[in-house]
Amino acid sequence: MKIAVAGTGYVGLSIATLLSQNHEVVALDVIPEKVDMINNRISPIRDKEIEEFFQNKELNLKATLDFKEAFTGAKFIVISTPTNYDDELNYFDTSSVEDIIEKVTSLGIDTTMVIKSTIPVGFIENMKKKYNIDNIMFSPEFLREGKALYDNLYPSRIIVGEKSERAEEFANLLKEGAIKKDIQVKFMNSTEAEAVKLFANTYLALRVAYFNELDTYAELKGLNTKDIIDGIGLDPRIGTHYNNPSFGYGGYCLPKDTKQLLANYKDIPENMIEAIVKSNDTRKQHIASMILKKNPKTVGIYRLTMKTDSDNFRASAIQSIIELLKQNNVEIIIYEPTLDSNTFADLKVIKDFDEFKNISDIIVANRLEEELQDCKDKVYTRDIFARD
Repeated sequence: MKIAVAGTGYVGLSIATLLSQNHEVVALDVIPEKVDMINNRISPIRDKEIEEFFQNKELNLKATLDFKEAFTGAKFIVISTPTNYDDELNYFDTSSVEDIIEKVTSLGIDTTMVIKSTIPVGFIENMKKKYNIDNIMFSPEFLREGKALYDNLYPSRIIVGEKSERAEEFANLLKEGAIKKDIQVKFMNSTEAEAVKLFANTYLALRVAYFNELDTYAELKGLNTKDIIDGIGLDPRIGTHYNNPSFGYGGYCLPKDTKQLLANYKDIPENMIEAIVKSNDTRKQHIASMILKKNPKTVGIYRLTMKTDSDNFRASAIQSIIELLKQNNVEIIIYEPTLDSNTFADLKVIKDFDEFKNISDIIVANRLEEELQDCKDKVYTRDIFARD
């Protein structure tokens, strides 16, 4: 079977890799450098399993810039292009997804589009009416940065937003490529599947915000955060997972998905969803104020990434904290080895780690890496468990 995948970020590249174990997969992207890297089996994103598959597996995978080459003859076209929430216009920007839908419909081919990008509740039904089509459904992804292929090989569940033979066929493609057996598969209407995605991510954001607010309380009251979290985590209903304080939730999904869900609540009574969004802003303001209380002349930002083993810093919480610090005229330098440039957001990027340590009065680190151990007295972090 030929399958096309539009977009080669975490979602697209991981699913393209998964499916190309057993089928012909043609991945479409708009960036020539990414296409060349994929065709030379060099992963354009940091993901251990993708890198290993590229090196060691026989994959029937090709990347292209030509949508006609990618889509023609494909039984399924997986759409995994980026979507984002526009704070100023207060709506979810799905233009990249619609662009692919328009390209597919212009070809008049017999295919089924499966959207993997995060979309608003009701999007599939709107697209069916807008373009007078029925060959489209939604299948949410539940992937972690840096572990995207792993989470496709060992999925927590597979959800397909349609109750049909083609939905079952697509689910079987995902199961076929996975290593995990006895995978939970759930079929539902696309609108409910869209809601599952947004509500799941907002619950995860709620959990992050909860432990961050717990940590804020402990920090200001002079209490031991770890002891408190350990103690409440012994309740099996709460558990000891996903509980490590941070500078706030960020990355590809949680900021935009929580805001999109809140927008979906227009004219619907709510308190909690709005509070989750506000809590994240409050946490970042608190972190910035705690840094400023130390009266540093030079603040060193250790990594722009959100977490260990990630090279993504899109919408990372530390960037909001940088903006808050800049408003207070603090000198800021950055250590980020994945950056080629000598500047980031008009701030100096220090390439040499020892130089970075020496210049910084305080080193701000969302996650406490091993290389920071010899300068821990300078480090400000809220990382309690050195993980996540």
